Amino acid sequence: MLKFENYQYTRPDIAGMTAQFDEYLTRFENATSFEEQSLAFDQANNLKEDFYSMRSICQVRHTIDTGDAFYEAENNFFDEQIPHVEALTHRLYQVLIRATFREELEAKWGRQLFRIAELSLKTFSPEIIEDLQEENRISSDYIKLKAGAVIEFQGETYNLSSIQRMETSPDREIRAAACEAKWQFFVANGAEFDHIFDQLVKIRHRIAQKLGYPNFVPLGYARMLRTDYDAAMVQNFRRQIKEFIVPLATQLFERQRIRLGLDVLKHYDDDFRFASGNPKPKGDPEWIVERAASMYAELSSQTDAFFTFMRESNLMDLEAKPGKATGGYCTYINKYQAPFIFSNFNGSSQDIYVLTHEAGHAFQVYSSRNLGISEYHWPTYEACEIHSMSMEYFTWPWMDQFFLEEADKYRFAHITDSICFLPYGVAVDEFQHTVYENPDFTPQQRHQAWRELERSYLPHRNYEDSPHLEAGTFWQKQTHIFAYPFYYIDYTLAQICAFQFWKRNNEDHEKAWADYVRLCETGGSKSFLDLVALAGLRSPFEDGCLASVIDDLKHWLAGVDDAAF
Repeated sequence: MLKFENYQYTRPDIAGMTAQFDEYLTRFENATSFEEQSLAFDQANNLKEDFYSMRSICQVRHTIDTGDAFYEAENNFFDEQIPHVEALTHRLYQVLIRATFREELEAKWGRQLFRIAELSLKTFSPEIIEDLQEENRISSDYIKLKAGAVIEFQGETYNLSSIQRMETSPDREIRAAACEAKWQFFVANGAEFDHIFDQLVKIRHRIAQKLGYPNFVPLGYARMLRTDYDAAMVQNFRRQIKEFIVPLATQLFERQRIRLGLDVLKHYDDDFRFASGNPKPKGDPEWIVERAASMYAELSSQTDAFFTFMRESNLMDLEAKPGKATGGYCTYINKYQAPFIFSNFNGSSQDIYVLTHEAGHAFQVYSSRNLGISEYHWPTYEACEIHSMSMEYFTWPWMDQFFLEEADKYRFAHITDSICFLPYGVAVDEFQHTVYENPDFTPQQRHQAWRELERSYLPHRNYEDSPHLEAGTFWQKQTHIFAYPFYYIDYTLAQICAFQFWKRNNEDHEKAWADYVRLCETGGSKSFLDLVALAGLRSPFEDGCLASVIDDLKHWLAGVDDAAF
């Protein structure tokens, strides 16, 4: 079996690709039969697939070692060239929506392809290519700035991923000091973070106006391919989070304060759930992967085949190391029909989260790898997150293998973390609406806007020991705000869907799992709300949906005795 390190990387020949693309578009427009037109579309699509396969290989190798000069140069190449390939895709979509044999093409590929094409045409024009290149370059500057963090703490050197282990130390003084050490990196680079974001806001506003939008908000939604909901529906969803979730999350933080025996819960206590310490996996990364293999073998034949493929092909890079980009992600290399999972193990429960959450993404794209066109490998982002978050719950029965006697503690923390994330998630979304509706805000006004949202959605947060966080700078750590605008409400929408799978899995595992697999196999061939319906779930926008899910969660939480932890 071919391993990732042997995947061949070749810088795409943009001039040659463009010439071939032109030829296929001409064949498409001049086709005299459906078969001829369909073949020309497939050939043009394959060119795109090859380009983005090379881009994915480059992304993985660059983020594994941001100091690698070769792949840094290649990453810069893609920052420059992706807008040109978007221009080719724009032309393909223009001829697709007016295709002579459109009816037959819709019968072959489904209506979703044409929805994607129609919406994508509203996000691009050749006149914005230089702006897109600049946007890509500056987004990369943010990634590199964070990846280069060097945090000296108690005689050791950490990055933004590895320091998290110290931030959840049972020793309150240590976690407070570790948290402060991390934030001092942001203080030292605060002006640069503000400058990068100010540039991004202004570039995106300029792009939006060139495309005829009043500001970046509607363009941001179009870029996210949101075909069946709008900003008004999202605003109403945020209102429901504030009504139903914020009070519950506040109660959970109060339970946490009592468990920890504290007079006041400070911001550096938020992620430390238990006086006895947060649950941790009981082995090293190799031990964890071995147990993950056993778990996926027992869960289903589909997940067994998937995880075997991932391991045997070396399609995971999991351990934190110097120069590695922060965070975790899953990408897909179409040329090899291969997902890839990237992470930074740090000895915390986040390591298990990766092998459930990111593996959920990977299992989905592995399951839909044969759908035939790039537009269908992944669904839109909020649907993608259903696969990942739901996999976290489908694997609950195997948490004993990783956490041993702390498995129940992990499950309680998992539910608590998921609930408490929701207010933060919608705060990030509302912040982006505020910022892009007011592109001339100063950095100080942005900080003030963030701090007000924290007071509204996260009223428990106490920054009295941290003047820079009290000033409203917490958002600077959130990669999505810089690099993936408006990609965040997606997590909260998906979380409500995942809670439904959690409930259904407790009631009837076989039916819930079958619906989940069908959802994964469908890939991106349907819109978000159509996928939700396909999986037998209620729309998170539907009145009463949040209330019904929360009732079940409250009942489960009420049955947990905090004294047991």
